[in-house]
Amino acid sequence: MNPLVQIETGPRRAPRPEWLKVRIPGGDNYLELKRTLRRLELHTVCESARCPNLAECWGRRTATFMILGDQCTRRCAFCAVPKGLPRGEVDWGEPERVAQAAASMGLRYVVVTSVDRDDLADGGAGVFARTVDALRRRLAGVKVEVLIPDFRGSDEALEVVVGAGPDVLNHNLETVPRLYAVARRGSRYERSLRLLERCRQINPRMPTKSGLMVGLGETFDELLAVLADLRAAGVSMVTIGQYLRPSADQLPVKRFYTPEEFAALKAAGENLGIPRVESGPLVRSSYHAHEQSQGLV
Repeated sequence: MNPLVQIETGPRRAPRPEWLKVRIPGGDNYLELKRTLRRLELHTVCESARCPNLAECWGRRTATFMILGDQCTRRCAFCAVPKGLPRGEVDWGEPERVAQAAASMGLRYVVVTSVDRDDLADGGAGVFARTVDALRRRLAGVKVEVLIPDFRGSDEALEVVVGAGPDVLNHNLETVPRLYAVARRGSRYERSLRLLERCRQINPRMPTKSGLMVGLGETFDELLAVLADLRAAGVSMVTIGQYLRPSADQLPVKRFYTPEEFAALKAAGENLGIPRVESGPLVRSSYHAHEQSQGLV
C-alpha cells in the first residue's frame, strides 16, 4: 500500500504545517557571520536560495559557501537563486576569501557549492579545486564537502574536482525524471546520475551524496525508483526534504509531506541498502552536513 496520503491544495497558497515553521534570523552569531560574508564579498546558498534553516545554521556559525558569483545560467523553476549571465570575469581570489571566512568561523567541516556556470569552458571546476586547496592550506584537518553542478556532463571537469580531493562529493538529483522538464530546465536526470556513477569510478573511496525534494507532484513509486537508481550508482548519503516555495515566482507546492511519510521514505532508502538516509521536512542537502557524514569520512 502506498504510505503517502494525498493532501489536496487549492489555487491559493496553502498554510505551512506546524512542523515547517521556523524562527526569524537574528542574534549575535547571525549578525557577526553576515558582517564577515559582506566584508569578504562572499555569497551563501543559505541566503540566495532562501533556505528555511538559515536562522538555525547561522546561529550555530555554519554556512554553505556559494562560489562563482550569484547569477545562475540555469533556470530551475524551484530555485530562488538569481538567473542570468554572470557579471565580470571569474574571481580567482574567491577561494582564498572562502578559506579566510571559514578560518574566522573556526569551521572544521565546510560545504562549498556554486551556481551553474554554463558560460565557462570547465563549468567552474577549476575554482572548486582551488577552493578545496585553499581550505586545506589554511585549516589543518578540515573536512570539505563540495556540492557541484553537472558540468554539462564533462568528465574532464569532474576529474578536476575529484582530483582536488574533497572528502565528500555531492550532486543533487532534486526530483524524479518525469518532473525534470518542469523543475530542472537545462538539466537531465540521466546526466546527473551518470556524474555520481563516474565519480565512484574515478575515486571509489570518495563518498558520494545526493538530495531530493518532495512536494512537486511526484509519486511514492517514482521516489522509490530514484532511490534505487542512487543505490545502484553507489551513493553513500541521500537527503530528502520538503520543497518550500521561495516566492510567487517559483513552482507552487503540490502537497506537504508529514513527518511519518518522511520516516517511510527513510526506511525505504535504508531497505534498498543506502548507507545513510536523512529524511525530514526541513532536511536540506547541506543542513547538518557534518553530522550526516559521521562514520563515512
